[in-house]
Amino acid sequence: MKIKSAEFVMSNSEVAKCPKNNLPEYAFIGRSNVGKSSLINMLMQRKSLAKTSGRPGKTQLINHFLINGNWFLVDLPGYGYARVSKKAKKTFQKFITNYFEKREQLVLAFVLIDCRHEPQPIDLEFMQYLDEQQIPFHIAFTKADKLKPNALQRNIEAYEQKLLETWEEMPLYFVTSSSHDTGRDEMLAYINTINEQFHEQSETGAPL
Repeated sequence: MKIKSAEFVMSNSEVAKCPKNNLPEYAFIGRSNVGKSSLINMLMQRKSLAKTSGRPGKTQLINHFLINGNWFLVDLPGYGYARVSKKAKKTFQKFITNYFEKREQLVLAFVLIDCRHEPQPIDLEFMQYLDEQQIPFHIAFTKADKLKPNALQRNIEAYEQKLLETWEEMPLYFVTSSSHDTGRDEMLAYINTINEQFHEQSETGAPL
């Protein structure tokens, strides 16, 4: 997929105020400081489409970006915010869950995981939540350039082993590096395939 246009549309904390059109949406979410903004900018080939910051918890709203005029990339607040109050954290968590449970246009969530670390309980719990809500998701391992190939493979296998303790199979995953554009073509090709199916089914009136 070639990115011809990427436009910021809106930020808000209420699902009811999200764009009303029925274009497919792909949500990006992960722990604070996982490299989400860098990954989004890399995918879109824009230096500052999503704001990057060294301060965890920077993204605190639902951010919609219209891509190529026919699908939305949704930048969601991180979970496990390091520097916000408990009250603010509960508020954020509420509109995140509202988004996932009420947003009918959501096609798929990408859960971002820092490949340098062992499986974190908060990531495992969040994926369990998505599974319980029957929300389709895939994993995007970030910062792959920070590890040597053997170490990267070891860490991903460790993650798979941990997930298979409670899951029947490992979710589909992509290995990414914002510095080296790793995984960009694969992720965009996958999104493009789903978009084609979505628009084809929309035209024929078949259930999505």
